[in-house]
Amino acid sequence: MGGNVGDTRKSLLQATAILEAECGTITRKSSIYITAPWGKADQQNFLNQALLLTTNLSAKELMSSILQIEEKMGRQRLEKNGPRVIDIDILLFNDVIVEDRLLTIPHPALQYRRFALIPLAELLPTLSILFLNKPFSSF
Repeated sequence: MGGNVGDTRKSLLQATAILEAECGTITRKSSIYITAPWGKADQQNFLNQALLLTTNLSAKELMSSILQIEEKMGRQRLEKNGPRVIDIDILLFNDVIVEDRLLTIPHPALQYRRFALIPLAELLPTLSILFLNKPFSSF
């Protein structure tokens, strides 16, 4: 998850609390990383963090909850890759692969996004996924 509008550290803490209250148990959190914007350079740097969440929800149910959380927190989708209060993505969901109009897991741009790979590598350094063909820790 990440953001670059307002008090981003506070937004990350709030998102974490809501995810835990509504979606499951957060078992691990990465450090918070300051990262340059991706896809649209003319904006503030982002703060990014990865979470490991244990949930009884399906991937689609979790995504639905995430979208509601983002909306509650004031996320507005005004421009692609634009500034945002909070952005929460599902990067991986156990070994589940989803290719759907509304949800793709693993996240389709994961291999291009160091801002997601580096926090993920902190949590799962030996994990690799097929399309990357190398462990996250090599990023």
